[in-house]
Amino acid sequence: MSTLKLFVHNHSSKGDQSFLKTITFAITHFTVAFTVAYLLTGDILIGSLIAMVEPAINTVAYFFHEKIWARHQRNTTANAMNLRQNTH
Repeated sequence: MSTLKLFVHNHSSKGDQSFLKTITFAITHFTVAFTVAYLLTGDILIGSLIAMVEPAINTVAYFFHEKIWARHQRNTTANAMNLRQNTH
């Protein structure tokens, strides 16, 4: 299986929705970025260029943000469970 297919399969089969959330976030962000840039400039080319660069970088950052946040939530849950076990 190719690396990309394996990556997508592993993320969806483990209940980790961060990849799907990243894709839907990217679509939303590209749409908003294009609309705002087009309305500000009145130029489809400039609107398209802005909508390609900034959201692409932001989408990658969002994916890693989601991964870090999920790790934080797992650690918080594990710490709470350990605390409960140690107090009983």
